[in-house]
Amino acid sequence: MEIILITLFVLGYLAITLEHTLKIDKLIPALSMMAVLWAIVSIYHLPVFEVDILSKRLIPSHINDLLLHHLGKTAEILVFLLGAMTIVEIIDYFNGFATIKNFIKTKSKKGLLFIFSLLAFLLSAIIDNLTATIVLITILQKVVIVRNTRIWFAGLIIISANAGGAWSPIGDVTTTMLWIGDKVTTVKLILYLFIPSIVCMIVPVLLATCLPAFTGDISDDIAKDSKEDEIHKYGSTMLFIGLTAIIFVPIFKILTHLPPYVGMMLSLAVVATFAEIFSNAKINITSIDEDHEKHSSHSPVHSSLSRIELPSILFFLGILMAVAALESLGMLFEFAETINNTIPNSDIVVMLLGFGSAIIDNVPLVAASMGMFSQLIDDPLWHFIAFSAGTGGSMLIIGSAAGVVAMGMERIDFFWYLKKISWLALVGFISGSLAFILMRDFII
Repeated sequence: MEIILITLFVLGYLAITLEHTLKIDKLIPALSMMAVLWAIVSIYHLPVFEVDILSKRLIPSHINDLLLHHLGKTAEILVFLLGAMTIVEIIDYFNGFATIKNFIKTKSKKGLLFIFSLLAFLLSAIIDNLTATIVLITILQKVVIVRNTRIWFAGLIIISANAGGAWSPIGDVTTTMLWIGDKVTTVKLILYLFIPSIVCMIVPVLLATCLPAFTGDISDDIAKDSKEDEIHKYGSTMLFIGLTAIIFVPIFKILTHLPPYVGMMLSLAVVATFAEIFSNAKINITSIDEDHEKHSSHSPVHSSLSRIELPSILFFLGILMAVAALESLGMLFEFAETINNTIPNSDIVVMLLGFGSAIIDNVPLVAASMGMFSQLIDDPLWHFIAFSAGTGGSMLIIGSAAGVVAMGMERIDFFWYLKKISWLALVGFISGSLAFILMRDFII
């Protein structure tokens, strides 16, 4: 029966990986896989277990209790993501991200590379690497109009965004999973991963500055400003409020010891309050223009909620609960024991996980690792997993959400990225991994 379950999981995962080829949204195989796996467990009355972290053994449990337990842990992640997505959409409703363009003054390609890389690194730590990539490539398209020049910048934005998302508990879905799952804490995560993440970002950027693609300036390639670039009256204010609210979430968890989604809901309530106030403030009886009419027809909060990527939320639900089914059967625990006996060096295992994340979606990889390993909270292993899963995906353009979205926005060819950018990401990943190992063994 175990072979059948693993086969179904592999087939479902292949369908997720080949969604563009099959033209089937990845949420469909994810949800189907979740339902079928748990149904088989229930129908055939397969024994289910809960992992005892302290004793490192499997404890028999009941399927309903385990199902409710895993659903609760998954719901924490999903509610957290819903809140974060809504805040980002509210900021975008007021065109808040357009204010970032004002910081870009240089025409030098090397200067622009450093600016966009730094912005990607910092912004991804706050609003997650996927959203940061979308925002920065949108800005990039308004600054550099020559596509052959622009895709080089996009490649380095992917690397920087993934590096920036690794060291923040809210910067990447996988890191958020480890944080919410009580595998890492905010302070220790930053302590262990901030410097390795900087190394992972700065080494590829410095190497890229030596390439012909980043010589000279873009003085002849600057796009003209349009009305779309105009900053909204409350755009900069909402950008500040939104980013501050998201940053507040880890602080709220430290102060209250409550799950992160509680703090995210509070932050969303605060941001939504200001959004409603500013939206009403725009309405002037004596002067109503086209922009006023467009925004007065509905609430900014309702508008933002309607633009959330619900398919992504359902995908996370399906894949996390599918992995939970394998975990409940003790398969991941046994697999971990096999790996530990075969490859005694955990660093090699985690780095292989990073290479795997370049090919396989890092969400199920991290979900599986959470079920495989039984180390206590803030064990260096968890921090290394967060780094490897987050940054390893940069080695292929399909290896991360940031890469996939950039691929779509700029029509970047898979093999072009493989030839031009992958080696930079590889050097960055190895450099960051070595920095982490050195810090862990000799400094921290």
